[in-house]
Amino acid sequence: MSSGASFYVTTPIFYVNDVPHIGHAYAEVAADVLARWHRQRGDDTFFLTGTDEHGQKILRSAAANGVSPKEWTDKLVEEAWKPLLQTLNLSNDDFIRTTEERHEVRVRRFLQDLYDAGHIYEDEFEALYCVGCEEFKPEAEIIDGTDAYEGQKVCAIHSKPLELLSERNYFFRLANFQQQLLDYYEANPDFIQPQAARNEVISFVRSGLHDLSISRTSFDWGIKVPWDESHVVYVWVDALLNYVSALNYGDEGETKFDRYWPANHVVGKDILRFHAVIWPAMLMAAGIEPPQRVFATGWLLVGGEKMSKSKLTGIAPSEITDVFGSDAFRYYFMRAIHLGQDGSFSWEDLNARYHAELANGFGNLASRVLAMVRKYFAGTLPTGIAADPEIQQLAERSIREAEAAIDRFAVDQAIAEVWQLVDALNGYITEQQPWILAKDDAQRDRLAQVLATAVWGLGVLAVLLHPVIPVAAEKLWTALHAEGNLSDQRVADALNWKSDGTVGELPALFPRVEQDA
Repeated sequence: MSSGASFYVTTPIFYVNDVPHIGHAYAEVAADVLARWHRQRGDDTFFLTGTDEHGQKILRSAAANGVSPKEWTDKLVEEAWKPLLQTLNLSNDDFIRTTEERHEVRVRRFLQDLYDAGHIYEDEFEALYCVGCEEFKPEAEIIDGTDAYEGQKVCAIHSKPLELLSERNYFFRLANFQQQLLDYYEANPDFIQPQAARNEVISFVRSGLHDLSISRTSFDWGIKVPWDESHVVYVWVDALLNYVSALNYGDEGETKFDRYWPANHVVGKDILRFHAVIWPAMLMAAGIEPPQRVFATGWLLVGGEKMSKSKLTGIAPSEITDVFGSDAFRYYFMRAIHLGQDGSFSWEDLNARYHAELANGFGNLASRVLAMVRKYFAGTLPTGIAADPEIQQLAERSIREAEAAIDRFAVDQAIAEVWQLVDALNGYITEQQPWILAKDDAQRDRLAQVLATAVWGLGVLAVLLHPVIPVAAEKLWTALHAEGNLSDQRVADALNWKSDGTVGELPALFPRVEQDA
């Protein structure tokens, strides 16, 4: 049964000029956890990810590798980006590439509509451009170069020289939407999150908007401007439109757009301005409701520096999943880092959390409880035993607080709320000492209630942790002989899960990992 609500969540579409690192994977997993949770609420959910394949940076990468841009993007998408979906155990409903015809057709149609409505004009343009950002840089992000780049203007983000571009381009009348955007931010205080990101965007817009160059003529790797094919569409305008092109926006008849829009965009804070300023202005110009939310994640830092291939601080997700598994990857990045803040990654912290929280905290709890049920009751507990009220009440509170945290996109807090039940069950087993109760026949009923309480709690945990650690949750659900598919279990009904009253063998959910010193 659906709750009747819809939930549309997107990741950024990622540049394919290089292979993915854990910074990309972080955003993918965050969106996936949110999507899985909303599905288990009964919401009609759509999760989109994909790749951004046009622009000068791609063209240069392809040339450097001696192949055409399409050959280069096809290779990277098939060999690096699509395999990431399996590496991270993602549940995306679609994967869009900006080189697909379905996207190109809808981009051209959208821009033609804006042009016909008078929102686009032609003019001369000269400005400093960063190929790495694929952006003409505002003054605040232009700095003087040092060392090898002394005497040159460089990008504050990439620390590389900017290029002075002079072109006759088409422009979107972005400045016309300044007040409309400010009014929208005020009327929708949750549109941009977290608060620091909202404040930054409002300050930027208040300082004054300039019209946006939306086409290029200095290269031809991109979507042709429909009314002037000597121009290609600016890569960011092309990329932002993926969020509606994947929903068949503008097609005849009933579309996914009608069903799922508006979106919840999970983006890196370095691309916040595109999503919170340019994108809603484009939508306003087209008469489309802006997204429901733009949530800016922080940066992943390694050794105090932002994850970067050019600085050799990029870590491939498979380096982690090959050792610890996809569940541990997902749990670690969602639990250890607050989604809207910068977070530091270290192998030592990952290893410590894996063993303390997953292996010893959750995995050991599940294996001990099921082993005792098999040992003391031959795998079949008496029926009709209610769980101890204190554990029931804690579980109810965990669900309530976790639900509220998910609504705030505070995934780490949602996990922390659920983990209170993990810790409580571990404490309960230690306190009740079922191995002592088992030695006294007079305590047989109490032993049954203690283990029934623990088994019931494990079933609740399987439902609540499924969005985060789906592989382990499925194994536990199977060992509990629980009824139905775990992915179909509703969060709201987690306390009422059913089983046949028996338990089976449970393989180690999180085996110990021996790492080389």
